[in-house]
Amino acid sequence: MCGIVGVASTTAVATSPGLADSMRDSMRHRGPDDAGTWWDPTGRLWMAQRRLSILDLSPAGAQPMHDATGSLHLVFNGEIYNHRALREQLQGAGHAFRSSCDTEVLLEAYRRWGVDCLDHLNGMYAFALYDSSKNQLFLARDPAGEKPLFLYDDGSRLMFASELKALLADPSVPRRVDLRSLNHYLAYGYVPRDQCMLQGFSKLEQGQAMVYDLGGGSSRRWYHWRLPAPAMTGAADEAELVDELEELLTDSVRLRLDADVPVGILLSGGVDSSLVTAVAAGISATPPKTFTVVFPGVQASDEGPFARIVARHFGTDHTELPATDIDTSLVGEMARQFDEPMADSSMLPTYLLSRMIRRHATVAVGGDGGDELFGGYPHHRALQRYGGLRRLVPAPVRAGAASVVSSRMDLGQKGRNYLLALLADEAASLAHVNVHFDARHRRRVLGPLLNGDVAAPEAGKARLHDDARWPLPHRLLAVDFETYLVDDILVKVDRASMLASLELRSPFLDRRIVDFAFGRVPATHKATADAGKVLPRLLAGKLLPKELDLNRKQGFSLPLDAWFRGSWAPWAEDVLRDPDSVFDRGEVERLFTLQREGRSNAERIYALVLFELWRREYAVEVSNERAADMVS
Repeated sequence: MCGIVGVASTTAVATSPGLADSMRDSMRHRGPDDAGTWWDPTGRLWMAQRRLSILDLSPAGAQPMHDATGSLHLVFNGEIYNHRALREQLQGAGHAFRSSCDTEVLLEAYRRWGVDCLDHLNGMYAFALYDSSKNQLFLARDPAGEKPLFLYDDGSRLMFASELKALLADPSVPRRVDLRSLNHYLAYGYVPRDQCMLQGFSKLEQGQAMVYDLGGGSSRRWYHWRLPAPAMTGAADEAELVDELEELLTDSVRLRLDADVPVGILLSGGVDSSLVTAVAAGISATPPKTFTVVFPGVQASDEGPFARIVARHFGTDHTELPATDIDTSLVGEMARQFDEPMADSSMLPTYLLSRMIRRHATVAVGGDGGDELFGGYPHHRALQRYGGLRRLVPAPVRAGAASVVSSRMDLGQKGRNYLLALLADEAASLAHVNVHFDARHRRRVLGPLLNGDVAAPEAGKARLHDDARWPLPHRLLAVDFETYLVDDILVKVDRASMLASLELRSPFLDRRIVDFAFGRVPATHKATADAGKVLPRLLAGKLLPKELDLNRKQGFSLPLDAWFRGSWAPWAEDVLRDPDSVFDRGEVERLFTLQREGRSNAERIYALVLFELWRREYAVEVSNERAADMVS
């Protein structure tokens, strides 16, 4: 696990060696063990890396790494889990190796297959590989998007980095908010897909690759992996599906326990992390180390009792880590670490847990991805129930009712978003369930910035997988996999864990399990109107202790509503009442009033505060633009 950064150009790069080192070392937390920088002799490219040593701790695993011919040069962030099998295959084809690390396997895989090497990889990764024989820079990101890659192309140079702060260490790059991305952020609490909160910047998307030609400056992007279409016909053999999931998960966990450093398991007591623990206990020679964060005195957020049931049953070496030091200073630290503001307050306990686990292990394995693959969220069931109700009410009536709900029900009022989802058409229903600020309220909160209507990013999200031939559960999960999972959950996991120099691995996001979940598992075994995560729960019934409540759904959450009605309120009000704040003062005051009156607006307030703290931290400008520039 590492942090990578570099600049490629058609002419000599203007970056000084000192600036290159500063850009690299802005990500020291991603790789505290070693650092390296390589400059192409022509002066048109440099690449650098900070290393967190996981496999082959010797200098043989140092980066940037070069092949024996001296024509290939690689910086790599992530893990190739099937590196041992690939090494054997490549050795059989005549390739020689000087190390035991997966970085060299990736280098030799490119020598063997070129850009098609991506078809052979099972892992989480973002990398940049310079092929001097072709004068091309090859970049790629893993199918699930576990590892990030930011880009800046000003027409004369291409810059890339694992974190945006590395690029912002160069004073020549602009720092102006992209209002289209801010619009999306206020809608969903994250910046989606290839967009970036800063104008001129972008991100390589999940499952996407890119080639940049240093000769002429042209570039080409393509998807090397996409979600498979669901199987439309054929009856499912339930027992066969359960066995197949168990087999895939077992091998995925086995691969993710492979490390030359201590490994632990994040155990919440939920279905996904408990299944990972069960499998790990069955294949480990010694009891696996499991960790749970507990919140003393906050029963609604405390997962400790459920994790203890699982830990006792499988005899793990279990540690409970109390989260007692969450305060507003930690929010400021997250604003500095997260390259774009994100409204998911669970970044706070995720970081604290990562920091505490790092005292005991360098790698942790968790259960992320199970909800998006198998339908674990409440809206996966609710939106299916709405289908029958929606057909009973004519579209014009629903549209009128939606207008009344939007204007008459307060933000944060229980059931508001679900009512809007019920009244929307089927394609748009998912897009409305988890909206923070709808178009009406975005128009209000962004009042100082806009000269017209706010375009609706909900429409863009609704169009994703809007294919009536797909069963509704598949469409719901596909949208979540390509938006919420990659742009919220995995961003949170990556930034929070890497700030603690901890590598987090997710067995459910193994490429084979993703292909199985979307391409083999029928809708009836994902989520129905009455049950969620059907197939994993069947496996859980086989592997987990009977006293564990398999129907419990407890997010990794904080008592944020209470805090923003109490001790955190004055701090948040000071941040948002600052004369420099970009948000409409009247709408901000209204949010605080509603919060004090019992409405649930803590995440909305958190979203505005994070944006302001982030903008000030990085001296980002915001200026008026026409609303037409914000079309999604």
